Amino acid sequence: MSTLDEVATLELPFKPPFDWPRLLRFFGGRATPGVEAVEDGAYRRAIDWAGDSGTLSVRLHPRKRCLVASMEGPVSRHADALAAPIAKMFDLHADPKKIGAELAADPWLAPLVEAVPGLRVPGAWSGFELVVRAIVGQQVSVKAATTIIGRLVQRAGERIEGHPHEDTAWRFPTPAALAAVDLAQIGMPGKRVAALQGFAHAVATGDVPLDNNTADSDSLRAALLALPGIGPWTVEYVAMRAWRDADAWPAWDLVLMQSICARDPSLVRPTQQRARTDTWRPWRAYAAMHLWNEVADRAGAARGG
Repeated sequence: MSTLDEVATLELPFKPPFDWPRLLRFFGGRATPGVEAVEDGAYRRAIDWAGDSGTLSVRLHPRKRCLVASMEGPVSRHADALAAPIAKMFDLHADPKKIGAELAADPWLAPLVEAVPGLRVPGAWSGFELVVRAIVGQQVSVKAATTIIGRLVQRAGERIEGHPHEDTAWRFPTPAALAAVDLAQIGMPGKRVAALQGFAHAVATGDVPLDNNTADSDSLRAALLALPGIGPWTVEYVAMRAWRDADAWPAWDLVLMQSICARDPSLVRPTQQRARTDTWRPWRAYAAMHLWNEVADRAGAARGG
């Protein structure tokens, strides 16, 4: 680590292969306008940590097997503490050779693993942000969800004065701010607005300790599922990305259901697909990424998830 004029740099190692372009494509396709951006081969966002704020920028090292994370501003003094959440977000602890070898035992997945051996499960800087995105994204396209999320930031977020990067000059709304703001004409059905604000209220009051690292995922799953408007798809998607559950499986995801049915037309519904998808345990989250990625590669766009 080096620090100079409130800039700190970390080199965070990974086990190769590592598919950085697809990880960036995934984050770029879902970047919250004003809060995070993918540009010039890097992921960037404003962050707050232990009362200090600044900008995080993550890029691939041109030669070494590591990512380079740079922190600008007062937040840079917490660089050592930030290493773990950044590694979690970019799935740096995964062992792709082990995961790939186990998934490739399935003839459906073998060609996908061979084509993209370093595929990672993209994480999230904030579990709260991810659930907000998942609720907003119910039954709408990735692009439409991104537009609405941008409006939420403008209404309930906080603009950072004098921030050096215009594309990341906003703080994502806090749970309390999102719970209280008027979301009329935001572009979502009333029921989904109620679900979103009910969830934000539950996090703000501590009923759902979403970004508490000591909470176990089973109790978090149950707490989320108990909220109106949050179903199994949202919970499993969040488990994949925010809680790093390598075996999470969003069974009711339309793209996943269609991908499996295309391979075996007798398997139409998740209940029928379960015997097959259970053979991918304990790496079902990576199987989901491979199936989503196949569709995204074919479409040349940010589909899936």
